Amino acid sequence: MAVSFFPSSTCSSIAVSFSSSTMSRSTFKFYASSCSLSRASIGSPHRLHLRRSCKVQASVLKENEEKVIVEETFQPKTSPDEENRSPSEPPSSSMEKLVIKIEQSINIFLTDTVIKVLDTLYHDRDYPRFFVLETIARVPYFAFMSVLHMYETFGWWRRSEYLKVHFAESWNEMHHLLIMEELGGNAWWFDRFLAQHIAIFYYFMTVFMYMLSPRMAYHFSECVEGHAFETYDKFIKEKGDELKEIPPSKVAVKYYTEEDLYLFDEFQTARIPNTRRPKIENMYDVFLNIRDDEAEHCKTMKACQTHGNLRSPHSSEETVTPVSSEDDLGCILPGAECEGIVDCIKKSITNPPANHIKP
Repeated sequence: MAVSFFPSSTCSSIAVSFSSSTMSRSTFKFYASSCSLSRASIGSPHRLHLRRSCKVQASVLKENEEKVIVEETFQPKTSPDEENRSPSEPPSSSMEKLVIKIEQSINIFLTDTVIKVLDTLYHDRDYPRFFVLETIARVPYFAFMSVLHMYETFGWWRRSEYLKVHFAESWNEMHHLLIMEELGGNAWWFDRFLAQHIAIFYYFMTVFMYMLSPRMAYHFSECVEGHAFETYDKFIKEKGDELKEIPPSKVAVKYYTEEDLYLFDEFQTARIPNTRRPKIENMYDVFLNIRDDEAEHCKTMKACQTHGNLRSPHSSEETVTPVSSEDDLGCILPGAECEGIVDCIKKSITNPPANHIKP
């Protein structure tokens, strides 16, 4: 993703196709442009935060095409550790690869199971299906923030950008849900009951999964968002002409065109802020933008699967100005972090707590 800046590294041109069993109709292609990134060490006397942002361009193909093409700088299958590894060092252990394969297999099985249930119950009821889908889709971001707040309370974790991006994602999904409610997707008691109880189970499952393996939890959310993209993509292709004749949702008009769009830019971590400004003239535009939002969620969840890889899209703008002294850092938190609760407990025992308060 564009937020996945690796300090003092060079990004080479790549082309990676992303697909899963839950996205048979859709394929994402990622193209990384050649660029150089550099940032001064945070331990330097002047605390310089310099970063050269790679240019990011994004375009969505029109209704008759099948692909979303994004030019960016994130290598989704390469971690910073692998990039910095010398040729003489061995690759990731076979055990780790096996664990990743098992995690992803479980996620795909769970996603496919939920999809079959939704297909059975909502094969001819689009808006109620979307209501259930959006109720479920925003739950992981609440779960991520809950666990991260707990880690922060214990002093195990200090990455405010994750909280900000995940909140922006939940804010976006909440407006999708409000749009579906405006369209009558929550009219039946059964649909509300089903969506709410699935959401409760999903929340606790995601909390447990995120504490066990953040990588697994992010991949599962990627699968869910991928299904959402596929669902909306199919819907606008089948009913595009009808949707163009329907006036737009008032919630959508307000959210996409009238509100402060800082949080709208924040969850799109593969884009430079202010590069996407939707035009809402009818319901076709509404669903087209909801579909594109789901694509952006997919890319953000993909970036999160590499530990420490997520960056706020606004961070490159906010950290360009040099900091003159340590006193100017204000409430910038140190970079404590951990991967799952086992790693957090281990680090809390082996590493003494740092004194972050100046006398």
